[in-house]
Amino acid sequence: MKLTGFDGTLAVVTGAAGGIGAALVQLLLDSGCVVVATDLAAPALPAAPNLHAKALDVSDAGAVDALVGWAETTLGPVGFGISVAGVLQVGTVDQIDDAQWRRVFAVNADGVFHLSRALARVMTPRGKGAIVTVSSNAAGVPRHGMAAYAASKAAATMFTRCLGLELAPHGIRCNIVAPGSTLTPMQTGMWEDANGAQRVIEGSPATYKAGIPLRKLASPDDIAHAVMFLLSDQAGHIAMSDLYVDGGATLRG
Repeated sequence: MKLTGFDGTLAVVTGAAGGIGAALVQLLLDSGCVVVATDLAAPALPAAPNLHAKALDVSDAGAVDALVGWAETTLGPVGFGISVAGVLQVGTVDQIDDAQWRRVFAVNADGVFHLSRALARVMTPRGKGAIVTVSSNAAGVPRHGMAAYAASKAAATMFTRCLGLELAPHGIRCNIVAPGSTLTPMQTGMWEDANGAQRVIEGSPATYKAGIPLRKLASPDDIAHAVMFLLSDQAGHIAMSDLYVDGGATLRG
């Protein structure tokens, strides 16, 4: 089955400089989309006729509104919006300071709110569109030493479900993809040595973390393909869904 509904559609992607975001941008381009790829610095992605790389701080509401306004005016109506931008803060609660907490929420939760609100304002009058938030399985399962990250992702997840409830009557579908451990710089940055991947796969009883039943990490493409499905015509009756893509690590769907 070939996914449809992409050809000529304008998509805005945050967090597009690498990992899941970069993989998603390539899939969207390959499917015929026009893509505005954003990150804190303009993503250095391979040049393509339908690719527009822009710098964007998702924690800045005015900048997000301006970016969406530019896209609508210059390139045409935005059909897809995908929030991938995210930052990680590790450490136990007693170690996390106020600035670190606020930074994580500013990107992971506020950033999703800013983009989604801007897109809701332009999509609602048209009565069509699809929005996907790339959250985390940590939004639904407690993680030792990751309270700020997990809480911010939980906020983004529930916000997106509430958004979906509001926008569904207008023909706009809002869904969440919740990755588990994925082979990205965010993941490898937590590893102490070359055995990091195996330790993640095996799990950590000392910190109450289950392993991965599929016995492998996700690739960025694994997550990007899940996003593509939720954007596609084939997911036309799916709204407010929270799709876990974690190899069974959280023992839930």
